[in-house]
Amino acid sequence: QVQLIESGGGLVQAGGSLNLSCAASGRTDGTYAMAWFRQAPGKEREFVAAIRWSTDDTRYADSVKGRFTISRDNAKNTVYLQMNSMKPEDTAIYSCAAGNNPITVWFLNKYDYWGQGTQVTVSS
Repeated sequence: QVQLIESGGGLVQAGGSLNLSCAASGRTDGTYAMAWFRQAPGKEREFVAAIRWSTDDTRYADSVKGRFTISRDNAKNTVYLQMNSMKPEDTAIYSCAAGNNPITVWFLNKYDYWGQGTQVTVSS
């Protein structure tokens, strides 16, 4: 089992920045990739960004490309999401996810472990 704890959410004005963190603990040695997802009120959960645990490969949703950056610190078992130039439509609960299977994780966005989520609100 892998436990994920997110932090760094909050309220920010449009155009501002936030940096989310996700600390992983437990049996993390099998982690292939970690990702951020978000769910806005009344909407389905959507993929935001992902990063492979052993390389610098990253993926982003089109809606956040050029504004958000995902990174990792393997020594701390932590993944980050730097969010810049934020928009009101970025308002959502942001959840961290971890997955072990290279195929289902990287190509199907199916992750094995999830955090509780952290609220991000962008005011206009």
